[in-house]
Amino acid sequence: MTAPTPGPASPRPADQGLSHYRADGAAHMVDVSAKDVTRRQATAKGVLRTRADVVERIAAGDLPKGEAIATARIAGIMGAKRTPDLVPLCHPLPVSGVDVDVVPAGDDAGAVEITATVRTTGRTGVEMEALTAVTVAGLTLYDMIKAVDNAAVLTDVRVVAKSGGRSGDWNRDGEGDA
Repeated sequence: MTAPTPGPASPRPADQGLSHYRADGAAHMVDVSAKDVTRRQATAKGVLRTRADVVERIAAGDLPKGEAIATARIAGIMGAKRTPDLVPLCHPLPVSGVDVDVVPAGDDAGAVEITATVRTTGRTGVEMEALTAVTVAGLTLYDMIKAVDNAAVLTDVRVVAKSGGRSGDWNRDGEGDA
């Protein structure tokens, strides 16, 4: 028995406003050439959940693979810069700054908080770059700790603030600075 051949993508109603779909329903890269060049910034956060003893080892730099915080920070920066290579419809942007912080959560002994802020001057935002930075930093942390806790979980990855562009500033319930 052969599998059915997929048909063409179903058309999307124009009133849905889905900018990554053409009128015929096919995905495409959005043309941002008519947008103004503005200063844009986005901040994303995530949490690596593990055991309290593992968080202590992360903070002390006492893991079999070495110092995890600096490694994760550099990986996050690299991830932000490589976002269009990883996410097919993202525009390559002139990333002008990336800050990645990896810190034990003060209120949860078994969690490490990851925060990334990405800045650019361009025609589209850097939310995807901030999300990628957090995710790659979190994956790197997991890789660094899996010898002592392979049950760790990367969770709660989200954009918490953005600024610039036509839609202006946005902040998720006081979690980030726009």
